[in-house]
Amino acid sequence: MSSLLLLRHGQIKANLQGLWHGSTDSPLTWRGRRQASRSARHIDRLDPGVRAIYTSPLKRCVETAAKIGKRLKIDPVVNDDLREYGIGEWEGLSFRSLAEDYDFVNKSTQNPEFAPPGGESLAQVAARMVPALREIYARHEMDHQVLVVCHGAATAIALGALIDGDPKHWTHYQFANCSLTELVLSPSPYVNFFNSTHHL
Repeated sequence: MSSLLLLRHGQIKANLQGLWHGSTDSPLTWRGRRQASRSARHIDRLDPGVRAIYTSPLKRCVETAAKIGKRLKIDPVVNDDLREYGIGEWEGLSFRSLAEDYDFVNKSTQNPEFAPPGGESLAQVAARMVPALREIYARHEMDHQVLVVCHGAATAIALGALIDGDPKHWTHYQFANCSLTELVLSPSPYVNFFNSTHHL
């Protein structure tokens, strides 16, 4: 049975600053690059091993995937549908401001169709993330493990939709930088392990 290894990207400066970065592009920090290197060593030791790598187009994921791909001698494939939850004009705001000034999480959770100005809704993110994961899974059904380098919020929305049947349950899933989560989609979606960071 195949599985998807979901790896959140390594640390970026916005993670340190408590800012929502969303679709904003930025590189890994020194610590983020070290996290990616440690993840690469760990994933290289897995049995039976990763057979393919897919990544969000954003730089923080591409850099993380590149370190792992180099170690495994696999060229990562960019999939635009794996990009982070974009919140438009609210990008770059602190999580505190999003909570206190805009009530962002409550509004989005209460109404999955709610979208910040110029941004996406939970429903829109789920509508691209879930088919992307299912397509990757189906394409590599006999490949045992496939690595998907992605983002915290978008992946949380996908798991809410897949595991709980509703993207508004995204707040149940929080991912550390370069944490690993194993997702199986057949016969019905379930998680073998979640937010594992012991390799770091």
